[in-house]
Amino acid sequence: MCSGRIDMAFVLRAFSKGADGVFVGACHLSECNYITHGNYHTLNMVLLLRKILEHIGLNPERLRMNFMSGAEANLFVENVNSFVKKIKELGPLGKSEGMDEKALKSRLDTVTKLIPYIRLVERERLRAPVMSEEEYHTFFDSDELKHLFNETIVEKLAIGQIVSLLREGPLTTAEIAKGLDLTPSEVSKHLNTSSRQRLVRFDEGLKRYAVA
Repeated sequence: MCSGRIDMAFVLRAFSKGADGVFVGACHLSECNYITHGNYHTLNMVLLLRKILEHIGLNPERLRMNFMSGAEANLFVENVNSFVKKIKELGPLGKSEGMDEKALKSRLDTVTKLIPYIRLVERERLRAPVMSEEEYHTFFDSDELKHLFNETIVEKLAIGQIVSLLREGPLTTAEIAKGLDLTPSEVSKHLNTSSRQRLVRFDEGLKRYAVA
């Protein structure tokens, strides 16, 4: 199967089902059997998803992509063994990052629900042009990408997490901030946006925010 068929949803489903790490093996760049640049697109997806994992508090090294041909069995074994060793060092997903099962599920669910939006944003604004693997990594480490990521992804994730928390019951700004490890000013900003989008409302009686 072409690595270009690997969707972000597959990776998130694996983590949601209890996998501690996900390894993606692909053909060498510029050696696509189907002339579709599928491995380039998957590299872009993997690097973006690693940033998202890091943003929600998970170690991005739990997701790895390596390139090899079908004739390089030794390289495949080497890469997989290296990845397995790394995952054993990291430990169980979530727990090793100081996150309980409920918080882990909530954060992964939030990202999963945003997949259609993330796919669109990746294609329109967060996709690097076809270039070398090193240039892809440089692009994803750049200030330009950081700005675009904050502008397009971060707020959507925060709003999704806020709505998820409020589904469990009304909360104050301070309680939301504590639950999401955000500052009260950041939460206020996201609540204002959520209110305009009619996702949340302020309950005057309870003096707390609730799902609209």
